Amino acid sequence: MKKTSTRLADGRELVYYDLRDDTVRDAVDRRPLERTVTTSEVRRDPLLGDSVAVASHRQGRTYHPPADQCPLCPSDGERLSEIPDSAYDVVVFENRFPSLAGDSGRCEVVCFTSDHDASFADLSEEQARLVLDAWTDRTSELSHLPSVEQVFCFENRGAEIGVTLGHPHGQIYAYPFTTPRTALMLRSLAAHKDATGGENLFDAVLEEELAGERVVLEGEHWAAFVPYAAHWPYEVHLYPKRRVPDLLGLDEAARTEFPKIYLELLRRFDRIFGEGEPPTPYIAAWHQAPFGQLEEFEGVTRDDFALHLELFTIRRTSGKLKFLAGSESGMNVFINDVPPELAAERLREVASS
Repeated sequence: MKKTSTRLADGRELVYYDLRDDTVRDAVDRRPLERTVTTSEVRRDPLLGDSVAVASHRQGRTYHPPADQCPLCPSDGERLSEIPDSAYDVVVFENRFPSLAGDSGRCEVVCFTSDHDASFADLSEEQARLVLDAWTDRTSELSHLPSVEQVFCFENRGAEIGVTLGHPHGQIYAYPFTTPRTALMLRSLAAHKDATGGENLFDAVLEEELAGERVVLEGEHWAAFVPYAAHWPYEVHLYPKRRVPDLLGLDEAARTEFPKIYLELLRRFDRIFGEGEPPTPYIAAWHQAPFGQLEEFEGVTRDDFALHLELFTIRRTSGKLKFLAGSESGMNVFINDVPPELAAERLREVASS
């Protein structure tokens, strides 16, 4: 992998990640852009104890542009985009309309390929490995920023999810706090460790799932399963079998196997609802240990946390979506219409040839 860092016309950082070491990246952003002005602010809810990012400048962000005006495609002649070069393998740049900025963190866009009509599932194993390497490098770089406590790499796919740019891409949020979902995991981890005299909860969950009926895919270094208490109609958790706290901890064997396992998982997601159905909308979310202090989670260290990816769709059956209505949105109590055992069985049935 070759990494080339440059700057866009308004001062934002852009980084090319290339498969070939001899690739030259010297294209200049020719757009007449002024410096980006953001109004991002993090406010803490005194009753719930969580944080909300207020970012009014995002109201003006690009919204469903025509394909020939996509800002994530490479620049072509006088059609200038966020990527100055005429082609790329993987590129990462600071979001022009970030939810978090400055002392409130940082937001980046990750473009998986220059092919506008592709998806992550269409990537080759070599390309998917390059994305993994880019995620890992960005996690390392962002973790060193003084305002950053947790790094979150994720992909939103599909208009049903709320995606406003159709080009295959993901995002990275660098939060100035430990996210509420991660805090819940850490509290459960601490309580289990205390109650069992030191047993790791992630290890116990993985061991139990591997012995059960909800395993979807298993390799030498990775395992994918539908969790016992899945929140979403089709939800799969992907774990490295050797517990590590973040992407930086993966060894070469796990990195090499990841593309094959993950691409197969994504392709099965597109087969869940049968031939002729639109591509399955999904969210793919990497869970990594915070880089900040964990004193409030007594007895827990970063090494106790287990890196894993959660992949889920909001489509519950053909042509029908799972909406977060009263119980889910009002009380955070999910009601799942698809038994996890049946979801796992279906994902095993649609194995690609």
